[in-house]
Amino acid sequence: MNFVDLHTHSTASDGTLSPEEVATLASLKGLQAMALTDHDTIDGISRAKKASATCGIELIPGIELSCVLGGTEIHILGFFADETDQKLLDDLKSLRKIRDLRNEDMLNRFREDGFDITWEDLRNGVSDTVITRAHFARVLSQKGYAPSPSHAFETYLQYGGRYCIRPKDVTPGQIMELLTSHRMWPCLAHPMLYHMEYREIRDFADHLKSLGLRGLEVYHSSHSQSQSAQLQVIARELGLLPSGGSDFHGANKPDVEIGRGRGGLRVSYSLLRDIKNDYCG
Repeated sequence: MNFVDLHTHSTASDGTLSPEEVATLASLKGLQAMALTDHDTIDGISRAKKASATCGIELIPGIELSCVLGGTEIHILGFFADETDQKLLDDLKSLRKIRDLRNEDMLNRFREDGFDITWEDLRNGVSDTVITRAHFARVLSQKGYAPSPSHAFETYLQYGGRYCIRPKDVTPGQIMELLTSHRMWPCLAHPMLYHMEYREIRDFADHLKSLGLRGLEVYHSSHSQSQSAQLQVIARELGLLPSGGSDFHGANKPDVEIGRGRGGLRVSYSLLRDIKNDYCG
């Protein structure tokens, strides 16, 4: 059976491997295809395409966008992004500005309290990376303010805390409009991370479907087998296609392996085949 990973990150956002390295690693792990889905950017797509062509793996150009529902940050994946679409690039710049302002506020709060953190530390030699909480967690750990990135998240980077203000409201409707207007295939990412009941996930996914949602990330590193089974039922009831991916970030999530998650994740190519047929249909 052929396997895929439809949720990965590179140094274009908060992964630790370059787009080329992610594609090469996916090929070395025996994957048939992968989607590069960096946060708020498609800047790594062209580089990943070249590498994937060299190593013989199919690349699905994608993105992961953030929005807010009732104070909770929600992520929606978009597959089949066109990295040459200038209007899309301009729209993403607007989202980046919102994220950049929030990051600046976070950095100022840390520095006001005596934390020795700079933009250079966060960028880590990648000048155009999209800064996320994972960048802050890495630096806090490296500089000894936390014993590990996960501890940094728990101590300093919980939403609503002193150093991590809640994201400025970008609505699910705005994100769905952006994805559908640029002919991407929208998929609700890792539903179990939002601490919703199954009924709430179903209702929210149903609402997003009315806005153009086509898929539900049933299989993810954070989902148990029983949770994936329940999400599969929800997807079937709503007429959404299941998707799946590891949410690979390299060293920023050292326990998550590309294509395998935390060990038990295996996403069949048949899911991608159905997604492509739905997209082209």
